[in-house]
Amino acid sequence: MRLRARGPRVAPASGAGACDARRLAPPGRNPFVHELRLGALRKAQMAFMTLTLFPIRLLLVLIAMLLAWPFTFFATLGSSEREPEPSPASWRKVVDVLLKAIMRTMWFAGGFHWVVVKGQQAPPSEAAILTLAPHSSYFDAIAVTMTMSSIVMKAESRNIPIWGTLIKYIRPVFVSRSDQDSRRKTVEEIRRRAQSNGKWPQIMIFPEGTCTNRTCLITFKPGAFIPGVPVQPVVLRYPNKLDTITWTWQGPGALKILWLTLCQFHNRVEIEFLPVYSPSDEEKKDPALYASNVRRVMAEALGVSVTDYTYDDCQLALAEGQLRLPADTCLLEFARLVRGLGLKPETLEKDLDKYSDRAQTQGGRRVGLPEFAEYLGVPVSDTLQDLFSLFDESGDDTMDPREYVVALSVVCRPSRTLDTIQLAFRMYGSQDGCIDEGALSSILKTALGVAELTVTDLFRAIDEEETGRITFADFRRFAEAFPDFAEEYLYPDQTRPESCPQTPPAPAPNGFCADFSPENSGVGRKPFRKKLD
Repeated sequence: MRLRARGPRVAPASGAGACDARRLAPPGRNPFVHELRLGALRKAQMAFMTLTLFPIRLLLVLIAMLLAWPFTFFATLGSSEREPEPSPASWRKVVDVLLKAIMRTMWFAGGFHWVVVKGQQAPPSEAAILTLAPHSSYFDAIAVTMTMSSIVMKAESRNIPIWGTLIKYIRPVFVSRSDQDSRRKTVEEIRRRAQSNGKWPQIMIFPEGTCTNRTCLITFKPGAFIPGVPVQPVVLRYPNKLDTITWTWQGPGALKILWLTLCQFHNRVEIEFLPVYSPSDEEKKDPALYASNVRRVMAEALGVSVTDYTYDDCQLALAEGQLRLPADTCLLEFARLVRGLGLKPETLEKDLDKYSDRAQTQGGRRVGLPEFAEYLGVPVSDTLQDLFSLFDESGDDTMDPREYVVALSVVCRPSRTLDTIQLAFRMYGSQDGCIDEGALSSILKTALGVAELTVTDLFRAIDEEETGRITFADFRRFAEAFPDFAEEYLYPDQTRPESCPQTPPAPAPNGFCADFSPENSGVGRKPFRKKLD
């Protein structure tokens, strides 16, 4: 599989206030992966700072949090759910000023000496909701502490010692993972607060619903846009030479990010408040359209592309199968294009056998775009052309339907590697069920979503009798005996990404900003790899 450029394509902009549409294109990097490499000089600096500045900074940060705790504790003795007074009490205004000063001192002690603020924050009466992107780290809390806005959080966060008390002060909207109806209730609460004519504090929402590496803006969840009220977009930038801030699903863990960041001499962050975005009547009726147009405005301000990758793509990018997807895989783009055709991968699994039988009967015959459209049962479109181009590596306007079936199998069941390989053996194998090295190369390149892959060593290791052909039974025995065969034979020069091997009780994006969209509740899904809260 190969990404082939087809020239810029512009997404249609609709609704008042929509800016010029940006090209909907795959990002140059996997947005859920952050690779951090330190040279010898950087490592020496880290060692020096760890022994000198790091313990001092960590102590000052803890002292600042402890100093803020009494103020928030007494301020939250009453119910945080009660309706606020039309005009905040004088004592609360004083506490707000004190807490902002303490939090700014805490960030300064942590190395964030320069927090550049651009634009003007609108009052709650003009914009009840602040939409912040890109969401890439728990350090995004800087924007929260500077505005004292409410946020959307997991209900379990309120029980964290000290931190939970600090959080309750800003009157967050809590999402309960144990309540299957919590997402709907959360959206209703956001709507209630947003339509209170400025009585409640502004709600700061991270519409991406998960952390990325800031190379693009992924699909916005519609929860912030369902109330249909004006929102103020807020963009974050971290213009540092070394990116120790980003905390994604695949990369340095939370504690390592904290350590590396506190070991930097200076950490810069920019917060820009964009003009308030007022939705059109069409956008009020269509939250997805509203979200898409706001995302384009924010992407223009950031100078990055937008992509239809979603939080759900994390499951594919970080699936715990025996074939770990590389950072440059085309399968995320494949999954996006399949969804763009109106086909849902989660419902296509039952059709895999049907697709594979049809591909097997063709015996490897390559097809053109019209025949591929007939094969899928969809009309020819730009999206289908993009999907077709992924498999047209030679550029002769033909593709092998078997490759589509293999890619679809990976997307539908990313953790079931052997099921995908067995399906592929059935399509590529001869009457005796055997395949040669070339067929294995084609299967694994498609299953990994890459254009180049050397499988000679792997094939020879499986083919112990040196017949030049292997069966699925041979492959399965080898995979069961050597479960890490991919790391050793397919990409031996790559190291495993740093991450925590445990899995959380439920697939919450992170402890700071919960995915509160009423759609795709995630009940019954396989949990993602855990990020430390």
